[in-house]
Amino acid sequence: MQVVELQSLVRAIPDFPKPGILFRDITPLIKNAEAFRAAIDMLAEPFVTKKIDYVVAIEARGYLVGAPLAHTLNAGLIPVRKPGKLPYDTLKADYALEYGTNTLEVHADALGHGERVLIADDLLATGGTAGATKTLVERLGGQVVGFAFLIELASLNGRDKLGTTPVTTLMTF
Repeated sequence: MQVVELQSLVRAIPDFPKPGILFRDITPLIKNAEAFRAAIDMLAEPFVTKKIDYVVAIEARGYLVGAPLAHTLNAGLIPVRKPGKLPYDTLKADYALEYGTNTLEVHADALGHGERVLIADDLLATGGTAGATKTLVERLGGQVVGFAFLIELASLNGRDKLGTTPVTTLMTF
């Protein structure tokens, strides 16, 4: 399956979740078993030889990408969540997104020093969420090896906020 075929399975929904936002809906893509498998395999490919210890997946659609990536890469999965959702001691990071601000949390014991991490989410927009996640991983002593996103919204320049860490995306809108 080619990237252009995957891209045709991403639905554009105007004015969601707020007026002026064009939401990229991945549910038709992940509903299609062949497309979903191909997307995960393509995202995993650059990291197969990178010795990833953990995939850190960002709530909520990032779990749909992160869990199968972790399985494919023989890595553990660490969830990053919105405030109040994790039951143990947490570290927090605030971030800005294209239509507001929010906070992310990770368990304080999620990573040890030097562990190699791939951060995964469905979409790279302004880079705020991914950047905050990178901050959390680094505060825990983890080494961010790369980022993996199904989609990048290029006009929002989110990649610029992620520094020199490699960014892998399948589709650009």
